[in-house]
Amino acid sequence: MDVNKLSIGTEASFFPPFEKGINTIKKLEESGYDSIWLADHLMAWVPESIWTPEITGLAAKGVNTPHIYFDALCTLSIAAWNTEKIQIGTAVTETFRRHPAMLAQAFLTLDHLSKGRAILGLGAGEGENITPYGIKWNRPASRLEEAIKIIKLLWKSEKKVDFEGKFWKLKDAVLGLPPYKKGQYPPIWIAAMGPKMLDITGKLGDGWLPVNLDINSYEKGFKIIKSSAKKVGRNPAEITPSLYSYIIIDEDYDECLRLLETPMSKNFILIASNETFRRYGCTHPLGENFYGLRDYIPSRYDREAALDAIEKVPTELCSDSYLIGTPEDIIDKIEKYMEIGLQHIVLFNITYYCDSNKIKSSFGGIKKVLEHFKG
Repeated sequence: MDVNKLSIGTEASFFPPFEKGINTIKKLEESGYDSIWLADHLMAWVPESIWTPEITGLAAKGVNTPHIYFDALCTLSIAAWNTEKIQIGTAVTETFRRHPAMLAQAFLTLDHLSKGRAILGLGAGEGENITPYGIKWNRPASRLEEAIKIIKLLWKSEKKVDFEGKFWKLKDAVLGLPPYKKGQYPPIWIAAMGPKMLDITGKLGDGWLPVNLDINSYEKGFKIIKSSAKKVGRNPAEITPSLYSYIIIDEDYDECLRLLETPMSKNFILIASNETFRRYGCTHPLGENFYGLRDYIPSRYDREAALDAIEKVPTELCSDSYLIGTPEDIIDKIEKYMEIGLQHIVLFNITYYCDSNKIKSSFGGIKKVLEHFKG
């Protein structure tokens, strides 16, 4: 297997002070990462009710709340200006808070600032960033599909644009800003998980960026994307198959198993769908037909309710969803995804969320994975 065919990115959102975060992004570029990704969040996937020292040591290290996010697009602008070759992207943004015309303009701007390195990571949206802020949730997948059509229309039209859609109506709309390189617009990578989103990715996406898909689900999803692409006359090879994966890593595999059992590890699985939980012989701890990405709003759960839900999460589901193990284990698992077609992986290190004493060692382990694939 040609390991050099794999691109590796990392989640790079950071806490204040801002300057420290930008220095980190510069170091990530120097380390050999191919991409950095920022979450476009207002809220974290962690209830503040459990953000306490006995659950995560980060709460004892001066981080008083999990809900600390700089605006993703502003931050990417500064990151683009302070780097030279690393790709930059959102993982991911959506079209409830951001109008497609504004996304089209913003990512052309990032395209210029980065000299062609920007990736527009788009998803159907996450309830935690939408419903608490008074924004109506309505047909997210169909809305995303229409938004992508509008973005591409505005990018590629040299004349005034009219568009009559179900969600947006454009009349005499213009966007005269060209891409940094003629004819080369920022690629749109879609965070697709369900059948409709996978179909949209095959029809309209330049890349696929699902989160925490086990290897069997990844293989099935990629087949749907390739089939949908062929149906509309697209070459599936034009779509970059990627994966955004949470990672728990340690030189001692037994330590990984310990970390897998922690409340913080299991909390992150609450973003999964009830369908996913059913495959493990149970329903979602927060209710039947509960879909975490849509329905999990952490700020609405007190400590007792949050810990009760976490207690019901099957450890096996965490193990299958995350990349866990020693650096050698992680390498082996990534190569299995590569056999299916994986070309780009984004690693989100949650090891130190589970045990804050593992910050240095976990990033040391990830460095070994990076060196294996990048040399």
